[in-house]
Amino acid sequence: MRARDASETHRAATPLELLFDLTLVVAFGAASDELAHLLAQGHVAAALTGFTVAIFATCWAWINYTWFASAYDNDDWFFRVATMVQMFGVLLLSLGLPQFFESLEAGESPDLRVMVAGYVVMRVSMVVLWIRAARGDPRRRRVCLTYAGLIALAQVGWVAVAVFHPPLVAGLVLAGLLIVAEMATPVVAERQGPQTPWHPHHVAERYGLLAIIAFGEGILGTTASISAVVQEQGWSVEALTVGFAGVALIFGMWWVYFMPDQGVVLERRAERAFVWGYGHILVYGSIAAVGAGLHVAALSVEGESVLGVVPTLLAVAIPVLLFVLLTFGLYALLVGTVDRLHLVLVVGTVACLAAGVLLGAAGASLGVALAVVALAPWVSVVGYETVGHRHGVVHMEHLAQRRRASTPPAP
Repeated sequence: MRARDASETHRAATPLELLFDLTLVVAFGAASDELAHLLAQGHVAAALTGFTVAIFATCWAWINYTWFASAYDNDDWFFRVATMVQMFGVLLLSLGLPQFFESLEAGESPDLRVMVAGYVVMRVSMVVLWIRAARGDPRRRRVCLTYAGLIALAQVGWVAVAVFHPPLVAGLVLAGLLIVAEMATPVVAERQGPQTPWHPHHVAERYGLLAIIAFGEGILGTTASISAVVQEQGWSVEALTVGFAGVALIFGMWWVYFMPDQGVVLERRAERAFVWGYGHILVYGSIAAVGAGLHVAALSVEGESVLGVVPTLLAVAIPVLLFVLLTFGLYALLVGTVDRLHLVLVVGTVACLAAGVLLGAAGASLGVALAVVALAPWVSVVGYETVGHRHGVVHMEHLAQRRRASTPPAP
């Protein structure tokens, strides 16, 4: 398991990686579904707490595998079997999410037993892979062994929490500390020697593919909303409006996410990869939350939600706003500048979202209000396609100049 070439041309996601990603469909679906049902029942605190932990657990499992594969995937039989073990672990994690949310809803200590069992399965595979990489890449042996040791140590902590089942507050505090420890592992490990040779364009593509999977939850939420309207009212203008709003919203968000070439930016600002990679956990959470919000709208139409029209609209509008803010924020952190045009686009986004919510408060139908909310990401799309793409070219030129200036001349 030798290190791969970080400058390899035409590096793309493999069929094995795409197969692994399908397990995340189940995890995102379970987290979004639980969030929607708890919100519809008015258990906002339990819903947000559970969703935060669930999204982190899901994304962190994927991040661990993805960055390792970018650096060391040799696609032999051992790596394929290890990936299959990872998939078992992700599915087991997904099966434990309902049990975890139920414990929070009841005000009990978080029941992490099944989720931790899924992580034990994944971590056994991951630790073995890092040890194998240490043998195959002597230059980075210390880095790889540090990964293996810290991952195993963090897992011991999670097992202890699951076994001893501390009270609610103590359990959440311990979970928070372990999450910090998990996120510190790559930072500490990468400082032990030469950086692992992850491929910027490959990593950017992998992150984009997971974003598409998260967007799938929005499509499912839209389908649920249309189905609810049709069952209650039959095919009508309202059903078509809800359908249009959901699809337009998700498509607009997809467009916003893929506006910049993130592979090029990541290649030129590799030192900010941790911020970019960790920030995407919040991006994926906001995308999945939009799907949950659309599902809450469906439950509202069916009469199975205690939320009024305005809270239902906010369940969609708030994660949309977070998504736009996070997308522009991560881009600004990578390029090292805040574009004034982006600030204008954010203001326009807020205006659209506020207009949709105010329409709902004024008595407009849920479908009409959702249609206005769905216009929010299109403010950024129009701004980028008319003016913003030229700003992007300037940003890339500045990054290229900065990189040339920091590169020592050849002897």
